[in-house]
Amino acid sequence: MALVIEGEERIAAPIGKVWEALNDPEILKEAIPGCQSLEKTSNTGMAATVVLKIGPIKATFNGEVTLKNLKPPHSYTIQGEGKGGIAGFAKGGADVTLTADGADSTVLKYAAKAEVGGKIAQLGSRLIESTSKKLAGQFFSTFGEKVGA
Repeated sequence: MALVIEGEERIAAPIGKVWEALNDPEILKEAIPGCQSLEKTSNTGMAATVVLKIGPIKATFNGEVTLKNLKPPHSYTIQGEGKGGIAGFAKGGADVTLTADGADSTVLKYAAKAEVGGKIAQLGSRLIESTSKKLAGQFFSTFGEKVGA
């Protein structure tokens, strides 16, 4: 089951600072809902452990995150894949674009695609879609707060 999520977040920080934060595992870890660990494995790769609850199913996903198509400080693609054991799998990616809005503000736009399979996929598309949108919204608003602080 696949879905698309799009959104926009205004961040009270200059574009350079926002770009650095998008590549900082510590800030990403704090912003990703349910993230237990996030460690750099290479310049463009990270290993992650995330605990998610979707409806009645709570699962721990172990996965990898890769950064691609890097065009500093304007855009990149973040891709990830996680396996949640018996619960199934989740994989997806987001194209993230940054646009300077004056000297001290940045508009972050994202277009994310996600795919889930296994037991989670049986929960129904509405629940998965609403949960995914909520998680994406939480990530970008927390990220914006941390970077704009």
